[in-house]
Amino acid sequence: MSTHASLDGRAPPGATDVTTARLVAAFAAVYVIWGSTYLAIRFAIETMPPLGMASFRFLVAGVLLYAWARGRGSPHPTARQWRDGALSGTLLLAGGNGAVVVAEQWVPSGLVALLVATVPLWLVVLDALLGSRVRPTARTIGGLVIGFGGVALLAGSPGVGEGGRSELVGAGLALCAAASWAAGSLVSRYAVDPPRPRMRVATQMLAGSVVLGVLALLAGELADFSPGAVSLRSWLALVYLITFGAIVGYAAYIWLLTVVEPVRAGTYAYVNPVVAMLLGWALADEPLGFRSILAAAIILGSVVVITTETAARRPPPGARVGAAPSGSQ
Repeated sequence: MSTHASLDGRAPPGATDVTTARLVAAFAAVYVIWGSTYLAIRFAIETMPPLGMASFRFLVAGVLLYAWARGRGSPHPTARQWRDGALSGTLLLAGGNGAVVVAEQWVPSGLVALLVATVPLWLVVLDALLGSRVRPTARTIGGLVIGFGGVALLAGSPGVGEGGRSELVGAGLALCAAASWAAGSLVSRYAVDPPRPRMRVATQMLAGSVVLGVLALLAGELADFSPGAVSLRSWLALVYLITFGAIVGYAAYIWLLTVVEPVRAGTYAYVNPVVAMLLGWALADEPLGFRSILAAAIILGSVVVITTETAARRPPPGARVGAAPSGSQ
């Protein structure tokens, strides 16, 4: 994916802690853990209000990341950095993750993950609409056409569009989540004076949790909510989302960005939807038919085309790119 922390992806001078075992563990974390968060979200919202769950998750994770960043020497964010974090966090987490948790009430988690994998497609479209000086190449435009063709094919797959209006609404929300995540990534990319990656993610999580909490209140989610009615599986899923999905996953990703090229670290974007679909099929009996598999191959193929083309057209040295890994939930 093309949205990464403001790091050049090269190992810092004198780095001696890069071992094969650590690289394998870090890639496994961003490949498997982030791919599994979609199923964890489904389990969490079985007995928890979706927006309220997401708000609590990012509040706890944001506080922990903030404390961690401060402990590692990061200064307190400035007012401008909080403002940028609030804007990008609202788009990434309230718009992106918020739409995902609502969509998963009606759409299988694996197919939601696949729809969210269209983030690179939306990045190209929105960047062009917002006046980017980089014009899409013919290869990029071809990737867009193929990718959205895969989305159209997916619309007729089992589990999306065949369960009534609610599933169509859910699929639409998943696409809106991808578009919102792309917009938030662009805001992060062009932010002025961004804080260090850990602190930037913390400000985004804290701001996103506040907006999600407000949305949960407006939706009336918390009016009849009783913690005693939450199942053990939902509690365990929430703990997993906070500790592994937010803390371990982000820590592994940020570390990878310091020791490998960003394009290698971003390969999780190709793997996460596959992991999500397989886990949903194996552990939650979600449908996985030929049509959805074909749509997955088409969409992920277009993502590979677009992201490799983007990597080949890197910005000049010193250009800043966004902090938030795109599409991670």
